[in-house]
Amino acid sequence: MPDLFDKCRGDGGYFGYFRVRNDMFFSRPVLDGVPGPRMTYQGKEVVMWAVNNYLGLAGNEEVRSAARKSLEAWGTFTPMGSRMLTGNTDRHIALEKKLAAFLQKPAAALFNYGYLGVMGTISALVGPDDVIVMDRLSHASIVDGTILASAGRRFRPFKHNDLEHLEHHLKAAHRQRKGGILIVIEGVYGMRGDLADLPGICELKDRYEARLFVDDAHGFGVMGEHGRGLGEHFGVQDKIDLYFGTFAKAFAAIGGVTAGEEEVVRYIKYNARTNVFAKSLPMIYVDALEASLELIENHPEYRERMWAVAKRLQQGLTALGYDIGDTRSPITPVYVPAGSEQIAMGMIKMLREDYGVFVSGVTYPVVPREVVMFRMIPTASHSDEDVDLTVEAFKKMRDRMNLDLSEKPSLRNR
Repeated sequence: MPDLFDKCRGDGGYFGYFRVRNDMFFSRPVLDGVPGPRMTYQGKEVVMWAVNNYLGLAGNEEVRSAARKSLEAWGTFTPMGSRMLTGNTDRHIALEKKLAAFLQKPAAALFNYGYLGVMGTISALVGPDDVIVMDRLSHASIVDGTILASAGRRFRPFKHNDLEHLEHHLKAAHRQRKGGILIVIEGVYGMRGDLADLPGICELKDRYEARLFVDDAHGFGVMGEHGRGLGEHFGVQDKIDLYFGTFAKAFAAIGGVTAGEEEVVRYIKYNARTNVFAKSLPMIYVDALEASLELIENHPEYRERMWAVAKRLQQGLTALGYDIGDTRSPITPVYVPAGSEQIAMGMIKMLREDYGVFVSGVTYPVVPREVVMFRMIPTASHSDEDVDLTVEAFKKMRDRMNLDLSEKPSLRNR
């Protein structure tokens, strides 16, 4: 008789090749030390390019001090219960107001995790008669939130950043509409590093009387003059109906925030199952996030340094012939020749073991099939020496492995 656990004994499922080998080198590597530009891997110091610590706040003493004080005052457990019952506090409310002001929105709702915030926001708003129009390269949290909200009924994926294809779906949804239309996109796309065409999407949103949800996980605190994200970068923050940011990247914490109209945000608070049925965000994170927000608002030099590091790294890699696609953010994807996992594993092994440079490989289902890349994250904490050492390592690796960099794999993924 078939058994539920039969699938667990073969190499099916995500990352099956690595799972059956109980791999802890290419997947699930063990790292030691505080997240930063240098960490310890297998007893050896490496230059770290795989941590989303954009502004270097993971090691910031002001944030650590706020967390220590909060731990002394509240422990790890306060408050107890969900926000709907016994987990609401003045400090949670105050942080939401500060985040709303920072994002130039009337109101904001805190979530315990970014993933659950995206899922909760989408599923709270979308009903049986509503339609979701979603960018095909959206993050898994968007896909899962869309499936949860749509229950397999009505959602329309459009080609990545393709306004013509988006309009095609909006026309059809508008013509057949029985309810509302929600466009769901990322702001900065977390693997490719390219940017959503927000001005064009906002124009289409208005034309077809739709609403727009932007998951700006990699733009929050990073993009725009003041770090308010991609809406500020393009000057269309007021056109975004629901802006979402996670604290797991630039803020070096956990949690997320949805910001928008007062009545809409209140509805989300009362109807997002990932919020209603979850314990409140612990006070230690509330206090640390307040400290991080203050630093992000008052220290533009962190972003300036991050951008300087990113440009130095990206220019160095492209000068060597590596394909980094059309990134317009600090995210630096390095596409592996021929989309080969075997070549990627050889590159990773050489970089880590021979040159002390830590990168992670990204493959399906994180990116489309036949695409393999390294997703490198420059941060404000990296030094010029870190960058130059890394570029030199990529040069030596290219020559030792005789890599053919003439093809541009990123062009196949458009």
